[in-house]
Amino acid sequence: MSNSTQSVPIVRFSSATARRRQDILTVEEPLGIRIRYGMALQSKDLSITMRTPGHDEELALGFLLSEGIITRSDQVVGATAEGPNQVTIILHETVAFDPTRFERHVYTTSSCGICGKASLDAVRVQNPQKSSPQIWTVAASMLYQLPALLRQQQADFDNTGGLHASALFSAEGKLRSLREDVGRHNALDKLIGAALLNDWLPLHDQLLLLSGRASFELIQKAGLAGISFVASVGAPSTLAVDLAQEMDITLVGFLKKDRFNVYTHADRILEI
Repeated sequence: MSNSTQSVPIVRFSSATARRRQDILTVEEPLGIRIRYGMALQSKDLSITMRTPGHDEELALGFLLSEGIITRSDQVVGATAEGPNQVTIILHETVAFDPTRFERHVYTTSSCGICGKASLDAVRVQNPQKSSPQIWTVAASMLYQLPALLRQQQADFDNTGGLHASALFSAEGKLRSLREDVGRHNALDKLIGAALLNDWLPLHDQLLLLSGRASFELIQKAGLAGISFVASVGAPSTLAVDLAQEMDITLVGFLKKDRFNVYTHADRILEI
């Protein structure tokens, strides 16, 4: 069993009969993300997030990119794990970092009450990866296959039913990378962090598949990584659609084996 799952004793009732057995649950633990920056390597605690243990460095790197602190792998000198639930990322001395920005987050999600216009304005100043000048397309017939391909790779989800997934596919439907986490934002941060470590950014010609709904924050993270095609098995929010339209991202929702909805930039999808 991996460190992302844990067996716990339960009592299961079925047809009025109780039986004692073991059940497998997704592990959820806090992760503190800290950076060291500047010539003097000053330390700053940035965030504590509840996550599924594993790929913690990738999660931290994806978070830093999503917050606009870094845009390239060479801006990171190294990473250290200071205990099982603390990771520190060491930035190159040339990376400009304003610690006062993190005394109180200017950008929050729509669920925290910030208005849509302010959310969009916050994204505009975060230096997203430049859009690809090339127009690339995918076949609708390929998209229908993606949910099943995703589930085939979600071993921990099959055991627990409690994990979100984010995956990168090529335009031909070939899986490139997948990450799971109890939090859907963390799953995408891990995926983006892995891409950063492998020098894949920007991800212009990759399709992002989300196992749940498409929220504003997930579209923001995708845009900052240069992704121009996002598909989700669930619904998008109105603000996610607005941001996808502005960032030239094709947004697909309710992706099933025989249907889907296209909310923005449908010209990237071929009817074959």
